[in-house]
Amino acid sequence: MKDETRNILHTTVEKHALLKSVKSEIAAAFEMLCECFKSGKRLYLCGNGGSAADCEHIAGELLKSFRKKRALPREFVSALSCYGEDGAFLARVLEGGLPVVSLCGHAAFSTAFGNDKSPESVFAQQVSVFGNCGDVLLTISTSGNSRNCVLAAVTAKAKGMRVLFLGGGNGGKLKNIADAIVLVPESETYSVQELHLPVYHCLCAMLENDFFD
Repeated sequence: MKDETRNILHTTVEKHALLKSVKSEIAAAFEMLCECFKSGKRLYLCGNGGSAADCEHIAGELLKSFRKKRALPREFVSALSCYGEDGAFLARVLEGGLPVVSLCGHAAFSTAFGNDKSPESVFAQQVSVFGNCGDVLLTISTSGNSRNCVLAAVTAKAKGMRVLFLGGGNGGKLKNIADAIVLVPESETYSVQELHLPVYHCLCAMLENDFFD
């Protein structure tokens, strides 16, 4: 971990004192995500309600610039230059990013599968199709007992993926499935969600700092 990256974590827990108790867990989550992306693997995200919005938020921070500029790889810029004006335009506006997919959208699929098969297995079905050994599933559940998140985590493990769980309270069922866990020290739903935001913003900032000079 770069010194500047470590300082991002330190600043976050100093600003949000309740997170000091999970500082090492946040660092472990960062290392898991780093290994995933450095191996050319992908991150998938799932959650319900406000946590589904958090999944979209995380994807938005990692797919584009967050706190610093992200240059495209030089070879990609060179390849774009072969396509005239449009290629030159894309070389100017595109940014570096990390391969992240939120499983909380896909309305046509999720409504069809939920109606025809099993609403609680919508995330699991996507994991079974998209997931590959070495990928990571980040599941966000304030209780740790969200049935669709538990089933997605079980599917991920069966696919050889690793599971990162962001939760609260006692961790529920997901605590016993996940490979890395960040349980913020709150139990009421909205209070847990309020602490999830600085945790994942911290992780996004740390990843950006390590992957984009």
